[in-house]
Amino acid sequence: MAHIRAKIQRVLYKIEMHTPTNNVIIADEPTSMGGNDLGFSPKELLAASLSACTLATLRMYLDHKGWDVSEINVETDLIENEGKAVFKRVLHFEGTLTEEQRKRLLAVANACPVHKLLAAGASFETTLND
Repeated sequence: MAHIRAKIQRVLYKIEMHTPTNNVIIADEPTSMGGNDLGFSPKELLAASLSACTLATLRMYLDHKGWDVSEINVETDLIENEGKAVFKRVLHFEGTLTEEQRKRLLAVANACPVHKLLAAGASFETTLND
């Protein structure tokens, strides 16, 4: 389970998000939407979550296998298409890999936990605190 506490005050669209261990992320809307562009937009955070999970999963797999990859880069685009999210990722590996290893890493990327959660769909439960 992930737990986030978030709040917004009077600074337009600046949102502070805290983890239980007090890590902090600032989200904001771009200036074109009336914000101050002080942090990631909510949609950028969603794409960033997928990117972070993809990279962590790949690094764990590479380290487990002992494959010679010094750096992994991912570019993730979140596109809205008829009310649905389409994520497009491009992976780049710094190191020597065979074609078979590259195919395996693609499968590993597609099996990261956030990818699986997003692909499965979501349900929502929202309540009001009295």
